[in-house]
Amino acid sequence: MRRDLAPAHAAKSTKDWFTKKQLEVLAWPANSPDLNVIENLWAIVKRKIRDRKPTTLDQLKQNIATAWEAVSAETCDKLVKSMPRRLQAVIQAKGQPQNTEKVMIVIIIKIILIQ
Repeated sequence: MRRDLAPAHAAKSTKDWFTKKQLEVLAWPANSPDLNVIENLWAIVKRKIRDRKPTTLDQLKQNIATAWEAVSAETCDKLVKSMPRRLQAVIQAKGQPQNTEKVMIVIIIKIILIQ
């Protein structure tokens, strides 16, 4: 089982559940865009709603839902298919953090332009 080290995932109740289920948990950096495509999906959604400037919670929820629905299955597929390249980059960097913001912006731009 893989999970990041976000506080909610490190809660005692969560640890107890994994122990009870006898699941080995691999340590993983929180919000690691190198190896976690959902972080890239969130970045795409954030960019889609950035300039909408909602003034109510309902507007924000609608903007998020609209942006999420606009993410194509093709984009998701491309993100998943990018994993071998990401893994190779992490291996070459010997697990050291990369300038992920710059790398991820380039990857996301390429994915968007390919659509």
